[in-house]
This record gives sequence, structure tokens and C-alpha cells, in this order.
Amino acid sequence: MLDESLLDTPEALAEADQRALLRGAAEAGARVRTAARHAAEAGVHDLKPDGRPRAILIAGPGAAAICVADLLGTLAGATSPVTRLAPSGVAPAAGALRWELPGWAGSVDLLLIATPDGTEPGLSLLAEQAYRRGCTVVAVAPARSPLTEAVHNNHGLFVPMATAPYEQDEPLAASAPGVLWALLTPLLALLDRTGMLAAPPEELEKVADRLDHIAERCGPAIATYSNPAKTLAAELADTLPLIWTEGVSAGPAGRRFAAALAELSGHPSLVAELPEALASHNTLLAGRLAGSADPDDFFRDRVEETPALHARVVLLRDRPLGGITAAPAARDLALSHDTPISELEPEAGGELETLAELIAITDFAAVYLALASRA
Repeated sequence: MLDESLLDTPEALAEADQRALLRGAAEAGARVRTAARHAAEAGVHDLKPDGRPRAILIAGPGAAAICVADLLGTLAGATSPVTRLAPSGVAPAAGALRWELPGWAGSVDLLLIATPDGTEPGLSLLAEQAYRRGCTVVAVAPARSPLTEAVHNNHGLFVPMATAPYEQDEPLAASAPGVLWALLTPLLALLDRTGMLAAPPEELEKVADRLDHIAERCGPAIATYSNPAKTLAAELADTLPLIWTEGVSAGPAGRRFAAALAELSGHPSLVAELPEALASHNTLLAGRLAGSADPDDFFRDRVEETPALHARVVLLRDRPLGGITAAPAARDLALSHDTPISELEPEAGGELETLAELIAITDFAAVYLALASRA
């Protein structure tokens, strides 16, 4: 059960936030600026690529690498294929994972390694394998981790991950707000140099400014009634969120939201893109999860019963081109099954800015839901 009173008690939120998740969300803008500076100091802006790589391969553990690969693939579009390398088995070290390059990978391809840990022996072995194949290797990981030496020994480019002092005490959650921007920002700067996407320093500064703006709107001192993240967290309590996305940028933001809900608060959700969501979730809304669904015996005593779980649609929208949108049909479908709906749409801006806004609000919402549900 969600303790809604805790949402409007900043002191209680701070006491419940043992993993400094709210602080990480609030400092997302600063994390982008620090990560951009680390990329510049590592020499990313001085690179003179011969051309675009044939393919980009991304490796790393868990939700962090999955989200980074999803975002970069979306932003790069059709300019060059972006492929996430999933672990293919276990490495020689006990309990460690192993990654393998595809058989076709070679000197015209780029391997990106993104990890908030840096101690995975499988990633060090992957860097060695890439060097033998002639692949260019770029890694973002904590400084002075074993991966640092492995990348340098194999003539790759290493960018220290932007971390905060309070994050040194325990392993970082892969879906923590600060982790995403610390890993993603240097890779955006790198792919800007290759011409695969547009993320020059001034654009990254706009992203940082937008994240600062969202932190002001969604911070713990802002009351629930005027705080979109707290409002969304309260609405999602005791529901199964159906995250429907519309627009190119909204897709990865929705998948990121689902991952954050699962890892940070243990809250399951389902994600689908419009208009396909109208068909794929139609039967689900008509079943026991619908708001109108109710047990047959209306008059029985429900005092001792656990409240029934109902669906709630969360519509994340990028601004549609040409005014063509499936949002009205989505609202009609949800309301026809008495299913409530929450909507988020970013303010006007560039693609990176609007994407950052959707991610920032939903990150705050996932953190508030995690804190208030465990109080």
C-alpha cells in the first residue's frame, strides 16, 4: 500500500531514501554536465573519424546497457544499425557473464561498453576480443575499475563514469537516475563526432537545463497536487500500469519507465506502442483488470479482502508530426472499460530535450512509488 502522506513530507522521504535515489534524480542535470566534461577530457571531441561505423555494438550488464542501447538506436535511426550484445553465457570467473562478438564484426565496426560496475571479467575479455578483430572500442565505466586497464591495454578509449561520492558505498542500481545519464552522455558526444546523431555540446547543455527544470517541478518539496511525478506515483499505486507510448522518443522512455518501476519499486507493468497497443491490450482491458470488473457477489463483506488489482493506462507522448495521433482512440478504449488514464507530454524542444523530460518525470515517479510503498 502507498503511504500518500509520506509523499508530502520531505523529511520522511529523505529518511526513507537509503539509496539516494531522489538525490540522483535531482542531480541528473549536473550529471550530464560532468559526464560531458569527462568525455571532453578523454578526447572525444578531438577524434577525427574516417566515417560512420558500419555497425555499433553495445555491451554491458542489465537494465543500464539495455536502456542505453535502446536510446542510442532510436536517436541514430537508420543511419547505422545499433545492436545490443546480450550475455551469451558464463565467463571463467565464478558467476560472471560472457559476451561474444558476432562473427561478422571487424575493423569497420564500433564496440561500446557501458557499465556502472567495471569489474566484470567478461567485458575485459570482450575488449581483448574486439582488439584482435580490429574493432574500435570505447568504454564508459567507473574510474580505476579493472575494465579501465583492459581498455587501455587494447588501445581503446576509456571515459570515466561520472559518479558522486555518496555512490561509492554500495553497488549502483542499474535503473538509478544518475546511472543512465552518466553512461549515456559520453556516448552521445561520441556518436555526434561520428555523424550518427546530433548531440553537440550546446545540445547536451540544453538537456542538462531541461533536467534541472524537471527537478524543480518534481522535487520532494513540491506538493503532490502540483508535482507531476508525485501525482503519477499516487495514481499508479495498487494498479498494473499499461504504458502506452506514441512518438519516436516516447518508445524508449516508456521501456525505461517499466524497467525503473520493476527494479526500484518491484512494480510490474506492461509496455506497448500506439497504435498497436489498442489491439494488443484490448482483451486485457476487457478482462478482470478493467476498472469495471467486480466479483459477482456485490454485497459480501470486503473489509478483510485485498483490494482487486486494476489496470491504469499511462500515455507517454512525444509531439506527433502533422497532428496525426492515436491518442483519442487510446482514451476512448480506456474509458470504455472504465480504466483510468494518466498522460505525460513534454514541453516543446529538440528531440533530446523532450526525451530527457519524459525520462526525468517518470524516473521521479518510480522513485516516489518505491519510497512511499516501502514506508
